[in-house]
Amino acid sequence: MIPGLAVKNAAKAIEFYQAAFGAVELYRLTDPESGKIGHAELTINGSLIMLADEYPAFNKAPDTLGGTPVKICLMVENVDASVDRARLAGATVTMPPQDQFYGHRSAAVQDPFGHQWMFQHEIEKVSPAEMQNRWNAMVKR
Repeated sequence: MIPGLAVKNAAKAIEFYQAAFGAVELYRLTDPESGKIGHAELTINGSLIMLADEYPAFNKAPDTLGGTPVKICLMVENVDASVDRARLAGATVTMPPQDQFYGHRSAAVQDPFGHQWMFQHEIEKVSPAEMQNRWNAMVKR
């Protein structure tokens, strides 16, 4: 699966993703008349992501839509360091780093373009049965 993100000002988004997530730009296709990026490809932690400027006829940025219900999850070496890097680059922390019942340390940020990102790294192996037990205990509170 390859996510494709629509943003307002894809060139600035690429700069942000490079600074915040260590993205590597593979290439971009730029409209010679408008200067808009019609398609760009980046890798983040070895995973491909596509990006384009908003073209309302076929893609809309989160702020045009009033937000996004989608979170993109990045498995990282260190959640705390990843959140700090993203925050310093301009992301808003929406969930500070915390250990989760399912065995990961997790955090979430919103980028300046309205997309939601989750950072995770494993802190313990947890079986599905144990996750369910922990979930049950958590929701009873």
